[in-house]
Amino acid sequence: MTRLILKRLLVSLVVLWLVTLLVFVATLLLPGDPARAILGQQATPERIAALQHQLHLDEPVWQRYLSWLGGLFTGDLGTSTSTQGPVTTLLADRVSASLVLLVLAAVIATPLGLAFGTWSAMRRGRAGDQVVSGVSLVIAALPEFVIGVALIVLFATTVFRVLPSVTLTPPGEAVWAQPSQLVLPVLTLVLVVTPYITRMMRATMGEVLESGYVEMARLKGMRERTVLLRHALPHAVGPVAQVVAIQLAWLAGGVVVVEFLFRYPGIGQALIDAVGKRDVAVVQAVTLLIAAVYIVVNLLADVIGILADPKLRTEAVR
Repeated sequence: MTRLILKRLLVSLVVLWLVTLLVFVATLLLPGDPARAILGQQATPERIAALQHQLHLDEPVWQRYLSWLGGLFTGDLGTSTSTQGPVTTLLADRVSASLVLLVLAAVIATPLGLAFGTWSAMRRGRAGDQVVSGVSLVIAALPEFVIGVALIVLFATTVFRVLPSVTLTPPGEAVWAQPSQLVLPVLTLVLVVTPYITRMMRATMGEVLESGYVEMARLKGMRERTVLLRHALPHAVGPVAQVVAIQLAWLAGGVVVVEFLFRYPGIGQALIDAVGKRDVAVVQAVTLLIAAVYIVVNLLADVIGILADPKLRTEAVR
């Protein structure tokens, strides 16, 4: 099992290196000249050339990539062209703000989706199952910005007006100092992620509940709760862990739209601002951070799937 986990880790590191290549090449393909975008259209060629030299834009592409890659290993993400300060300083508070959204959404959506999926599978074909399946299907078909706008209309502007529609955190104050402004962004992410986990858990648990070992456990006279917790859930969690990982990894990228919608001061808003200002260093750092979260979450899902599923655990030992 240790060898299998190390192999997955090695593959993840290779994928992360390939992502650094893609991110670097993608930023090179962005239209326009960063130096001209900073100085404006009226800048003289001499000033543009001087700024290009200061930003190392006049160096060969391969040399710039190696310098950027070397900086990643030392924690140096470069210098922001818009603030003239380190990217790590610019993103420090924004990363913590986004982590608050991601952690809250994950902590709420994961058990909620597993519980709804299990409950629906145990009542397959009944009215409750049909309601859960129908509602989850409708919500899953809606983009995150549609859900966010609907929540704003319902709870912030037209109907109830009980929650703020945008984040109004003063400079220097943590976003969690005003919990009410976190409700709508977190609820949007939860509603986007939960239906997929619910539907996958319902399908997987339905198959497990009809399996031979579950039927055998019931024939032995075990209580339904014991059958569910000891025999059904361990076999259902493994396959569902992959779906949960994909959805939680999506949160790292989907948070960009949600943060823009609610004017939330996280990495998503930082990415949008950096693209508008042609701040290449910030674009590279945020994109790579999102990709790293995606890879790490999927690696953890593989490990959890192996440890939770007896079949996969046996194959790993072999």
